Formats: sequence, structure tokens, C-alpha cells
Amino acid sequence: MTRADRFALGLSWTVGLACITFLMLPIVITVVVSFTDSPVYTLPPPGWSFKWYAEAATRQGLWDAVLLSLNLALVSTAISLVLGTLAAIAVARGSFPGREAIATFAVSPLMMPGLVVGVALLQFFRDLGLRDAYWSLLLGHVVITLPFVMRTLLAAMNAFDFSLIDAARTLGLSYPKSILKVMIPNLAPAYLTGGLFAFLASMDNYPISIFLTDARNKTLPIKMLQYLEEQPDPSLAAMSSGLILLAVIVLAFGARTVGLNRMIQG
Repeated sequence: MTRADRFALGLSWTVGLACITFLMLPIVITVVVSFTDSPVYTLPPPGWSFKWYAEAATRQGLWDAVLLSLNLALVSTAISLVLGTLAAIAVARGSFPGREAIATFAVSPLMMPGLVVGVALLQFFRDLGLRDAYWSLLLGHVVITLPFVMRTLLAAMNAFDFSLIDAARTLGLSYPKSILKVMIPNLAPAYLTGGLFAFLASMDNYPISIFLTDARNKTLPIKMLQYLEEQPDPSLAAMSSGLILLAVIVLAFGARTVGLNRMIQG
């Protein structure tokens, strides 16, 4: 390895570590501040305490917001898995014109700013006469979670041998049963990956939810914004740390499950 190669390698590592530090620093600061004993955001913390976690747990309306966010995330992810499977099969197996346009349209909510999508959904639902906050939120979360599932499954289906489904049908299974018993088990890692990303995207969504909530139905991010306006203290950092921990657990579970699935298949 020449001196120029060593210099380029060292520069690459330096830039990579700098980027990682820049991206991770806000997360680290949030977690550190959540353990302070000060009533204000102070770095470095003058002392260490878990009191802000206890304070966060007693905030009025917090658990209702958590349950609503979990409900929306689970239900919208389940709906997106079903719709995403059907859409991915249509695009992967269909021979009709405009398949690529449909695939692009399905992920279009991720290409536009969330606030634009939120305003558009609000206007659309009002024109339809839909004023129930829960159903508006659920439909809005399906719109933002479907692209994660659709693109993940479509990429996996492009490498899937659909003759397995044809073989299952010749053995007496109907088309829906052959999908459930043959395709879904073989594409389990793709379903798990798409489902986990959809779940996290729904749990942490703010720009769409803010336009669709009402006084009785507020998701966790919207409730945290309300707390920030009313009483900004480190308990908000404790709530944020809880969301960070949830993301780490979900992704670690997904990575472990995908690894075990590959070991079993291998």
C-alpha cells in the first residue's frame, strides 16, 4: 500500500467517523440530559438522577397518547402489509402498462415534505366529509407506512421464484393459500424489515399527525410538542430517550430475527 493509499484510507475513516459523530451527537446529548437532576437543560449535568423519568410517567395524558400511537402504528402497519403485498404482486407479476408508474406513485408520499402531505390529506378528508380524528390519523399513517412495505416487498419479490406458487396451486392450494403458505414464509425477512420500518415511521410521525389530531386524539409526538409549549423541562428528554430505546429494541429484534431466519434456511 502506497503512501497515497494510506492517506486516502485515513481520510475516508476520518470523514466517516466525523459524519457518524455529527449524526449521533444529538441522540447522545438527549440521553445524557434525561439523567440530569437540574430543572433546566444543562450540559454537563450538575448531578445525575432518574427523577425526570418518574416525572414523565406522571404527565397528564401521556399514556393515552402512547396507547394511541401504538394502536395507530400496529394497525396501520398490518394494513400496509396486506396492501403492500397485493400491490407488490401486481407490479412484480403484472404485464399491464404503467407498472413502473404505479410503483413510483406508491412511494410518492416519501418524496414530498411531510407537511405538504399532511395539508393535502387534511383537505382531502374534509372534502370527503371525514372528520373523525382517529380514522383520519389511521388513513394518514397507512399512506406514510405503505411505501416502506411496498418497496421492500417489491425488491424481495423480484428475486422470488413464483413457480413455487404455481406448484402449490397444482397440489390443490388456492392462490390466497399458496401466498400464505409458500410466499410469505420465504419472504419473511422482507416482511419483517418493511413492517419494522413502517412501525417506527408511524410511531415517530409528526408532520402529518399534527394536521389530523384533535383535542381528544393526540399521538405521542404531538403530545410532546404540547408539553414543550407548556412546561419545557428534561422530562421531555426522558420521553425522547424512551423513543430512542424503542427504536433500538425494535431494530435489534429485527436484526436477530432475520439472522435466525437465514441460519434456518441455510
